[in-house]
Amino acid sequence: MFKFFLHFFLLFIFLIFSAHSNNYEKIIVNGNERISNETILVFSQIQENKALDENSINEILKNLYQSGFFKDVTVKIENNNLIIEVLENPIIQTVFIEGIKRKKTEESIYEILSLKNRSAYNLAFVKNDEVSILNFLKNEGYYFSNVTSSYQDLGGNKIDLLYKINLGQKSKISKISFIGDKQFKDSTLKNIILSEEYKFWKFLSGKKYLNESLINYDKRLLNNFYKNKGFFNVVIQSSFANYLGNDKFEVVYNISSGKKFYFNEFTLNLPVDYERVNFEQLDKIFKELKGKNYSLNSIDRILNEIDKIVLNEQFEFLKSTVIESIQNNLINLTFNIGESEKYYVQKINILGNNITREEVIRNNLLVDEGDAFNEILQTRTLNNLRSLNFFSNVETEILDVENENKKIINIIVEEKSTGEIMAGAGVGTGGGTVAFGVSENNFLGRGIEFSSDISVSAESLKGILSMNNPNYKGSNRSLNASLESSITDRLKNFGYKSNKSGFSFGSGFEFYDDLYWNTGISSYVEKLETDSTASASMKKQEGSYFDVLFNHTFNYDKRNQRYQTSDGYISRFAQNIPLISKSYTLTNSYDYKIYNEWLDENIFSIAFFGKTTNSLSGKDVKLSDRLYLPASKLRGFESGKVGPQDGTDFIGGNYAATINIATTLSQILPNSQNTNFSIFFDAANVWGIDYNSALDDESKIRSSVGIAVDFFTPIGPLNFSFSEAITKGKNDITESFRFNLGTTF
Repeated sequence: MFKFFLHFFLLFIFLIFSAHSNNYEKIIVNGNERISNETILVFSQIQENKALDENSINEILKNLYQSGFFKDVTVKIENNNLIIEVLENPIIQTVFIEGIKRKKTEESIYEILSLKNRSAYNLAFVKNDEVSILNFLKNEGYYFSNVTSSYQDLGGNKIDLLYKINLGQKSKISKISFIGDKQFKDSTLKNIILSEEYKFWKFLSGKKYLNESLINYDKRLLNNFYKNKGFFNVVIQSSFANYLGNDKFEVVYNISSGKKFYFNEFTLNLPVDYERVNFEQLDKIFKELKGKNYSLNSIDRILNEIDKIVLNEQFEFLKSTVIESIQNNLINLTFNIGESEKYYVQKINILGNNITREEVIRNNLLVDEGDAFNEILQTRTLNNLRSLNFFSNVETEILDVENENKKIINIIVEEKSTGEIMAGAGVGTGGGTVAFGVSENNFLGRGIEFSSDISVSAESLKGILSMNNPNYKGSNRSLNASLESSITDRLKNFGYKSNKSGFSFGSGFEFYDDLYWNTGISSYVEKLETDSTASASMKKQEGSYFDVLFNHTFNYDKRNQRYQTSDGYISRFAQNIPLISKSYTLTNSYDYKIYNEWLDENIFSIAFFGKTTNSLSGKDVKLSDRLYLPASKLRGFESGKVGPQDGTDFIGGNYAATINIATTLSQILPNSQNTNFSIFFDAANVWGIDYNSALDDESKIRSSVGIAVDFFTPIGPLNFSFSEAITKGKNDITESFRFNLGTTF
């Protein structure tokens, strides 16, 4: 009995094993026409004469289907042979896209398709490509587009694949709103983000259309803005779009700012063999920042200073990190500087640039092939590329080289439109101005900037065509040139009319950290006419002029940001030196403005301006080169109608100086989302008459105080200023109220 059960058990085990595991002698492949047996075996990932069970067969089927080459696959064992039968997918001879008129958009769609010409047709891949097309079109603003696919059988297991696209209308951003604990006015936040409300004049701007990627980028911009204002725990909870009908959306950003945080203690940890004296500049910054608002920009400032020290001291392989710790609403920062592994750059690959030439990108790299890999310079390289404004996105991919102390850097860019059409209009009590301009910032992919502008006002008509190459012949020098022509009719109040044309060219480069020097040559021909009632001294200046000037400018910019500046300063010195001239007029000018943030986000600023113009040959400075004070420099007075007069004509002076003190007051109108309030004090004078010292040349300082209100309307900013002259000359023409309406877009 025992033997019976033993034999039965062994037979059972054998049957189980036979049902789930098979040995085969060879593999037979049937049904393949284009794809070789060897290729199919590679895809299947099996070997001959190996035991095969049910899981193994399923794995073979999975591998073959995932290859994308087969419509149907069967795997079975017959007569001790593994038989694989396949039905190949047809080959796509040509992929067609229908419904796209813009060639560039069509080319971009072709690039994102996984199925190309000569690919094997795969329905799953087709569906994935349909989704990719829809996502691409959404990022282009077409939220109501749809895509269908079909194919035409060409015989011989070949097909043509067609994607039919119905674009629909672009989805416009009709309104942008901010909700939640937002702390700041809508007008301020709208200047932070890139998305913008649709206006008919912005027909070339892609930022007025709904774009999910751009909205997500806006969230990052808002997040950085709030953290730079001290709101360490800010959360941009969501950004969503409300459909308003007629292809229009409202974009809403929901903001939770949290409480404000302040810097407390700063700690610097160095390697044991490094002297702290090399890093003493950091102690000054730490002392300056203690007690101030938490700010990402301030942390970047510290890290940049560390980077500068590391580079200056040639500590090539140092790496800095920062650790934040919180105590109530105070933040302690610890900066750790340590040695990193030594790597070298083997190769740098530039990817994604279809328009921008590779040499333009490489000219902005601070790390080259063969150099020591430096994270500091790599970060600065990224910032350089992003600041070009040629790309919607710039990323890097750092790859290790196996068994070597080398790295490969992939720089991946996404290009964007760099052409713009701009229009502007302004209305003031002194008249109106209309402006129009066209620009291209990446001409032929060479990084060259071209622009043309025309402006018309009550007194003048001016046109200018300009070019700037920021990396001339691959160097760090810029090359610029311009042509301009203007007609200025100031006969009524200033006694002269000018018809002027000329050109200029020059070059510039960063002379020192944040210090830029620009130099060039300009040449003009000008015809001056005077009013019939002008004095004899003024009439002597009638005639034609030819001037050649050498120009140079030093610009030192230490502002924390170019727009909505809250800290730092900018200093500028400019000089025009005559080379060929009738009067040989030398002009010097200096501008300085400093910003500081004080109580409750108010911005306090002081600006100084000084300018001189004098003849090196002792001759008269022509009327069009004399100095006048614009209303923007001296509020409370009409533009230019201050200072020396010849009869009833304001003739300007040889010297001019202004000081402007202002502060915003956020406490006034705190609940207004589109209105800013500020107070100001202006003081200025223009003096000096070289051609007739007998004329009244009052040296009295003019001054005024006032309030200004900026109201942001759908058609642009509306500015009101109310001012009262404190001191003035006897013939000056005052202006208590002034407004300007208009925008530049």
